[in-house]
Amino acid sequence: MKILIVEDDKNLNNTMAEALKAFADVEQVFDGEEALFQAEQNIFDLIILDVMLPYVDGFTILETIRKNSNVPVLMVTAKTMVEDRVKGLNLGADDYLTKPFYRDELVARVEALLRRYNNNFDGLKLVFKDLEFDIVHKIVRINGENINLNGKIYDILEYLIRNKDIIIPKEQLFNRIWGFESDTVWSVVEVYVSNLRKVLKDYDYAKYLKTVRNVGYMWSEKE
Repeated sequence: MKILIVEDDKNLNNTMAEALKAFADVEQVFDGEEALFQAEQNIFDLIILDVMLPYVDGFTILETIRKNSNVPVLMVTAKTMVEDRVKGLNLGADDYLTKPFYRDELVARVEALLRRYNNNFDGLKLVFKDLEFDIVHKIVRINGENINLNGKIYDILEYLIRNKDIIIPKEQLFNRIWGFESDTVWSVVEVYVSNLRKVLKDYDYAKYLKTVRNVGYMWSEKE
C-alpha cells in the first residue's frame, strides 16, 4: 500500500505521515512541482493533496493527474468556502478534508477511500486463506509460521494479493516495486517472482501465483 502526501506545511505533512505509516508506505513531498513529478513517475494507491502549494496549486495537480489516472485523491485545505470544495470535487477529487482536522478523521477517510477502490483493503489486516500479513513489520505467516521473505519479495506478494484476480503487467509490477528511476532491468521481476514461487511451493500456495504469458502475473484461485 503506497500513499503520496502533498503538503507544504512540514509539521502537518509529518503528522499525517506518522498517522498512516502503520498500514502504508508513505512518500512525502512539499511543493507542487515535486508532486507532479512523483505522480507521473510512481504508482500510488492514494494521494493526499493540499490545495495551496508552492509552484503549482493542488487544483492544477489534480486536473493533470486525472488526465491519466483514477487514483483516489483526498483534497486537504484550510479553505472553508463551498466553491473551493465543489471545484475540487468537480475536477475529480474523491473526498475533501478541511483543516484543522483530527488525526482519527484523516485515518478514517483514508481507510474509507482505500476500501472503496481496493476490495482487499482492511486496514492493518491482509489475509488470504491461512496466509496472514503483518503490515507493520512486513512479516508473512502461514498457519502461524513466519515465512522468510526479503523486502522486495514481500512487496511483490502483498501487491499481488491486494490486487487479487487482476492481471498485473510486468512493467507495472516493476514500476511499483522498484520505481521508474531504478537502474535495475526488467528481467529482475522474473527472478524475484521465481524466488517467491519457490517459497510458496513449500506451503502449496504457488498455485495461486499465475503467469499470464507475454503480459505479467495474477494472484487468483481461478483455474
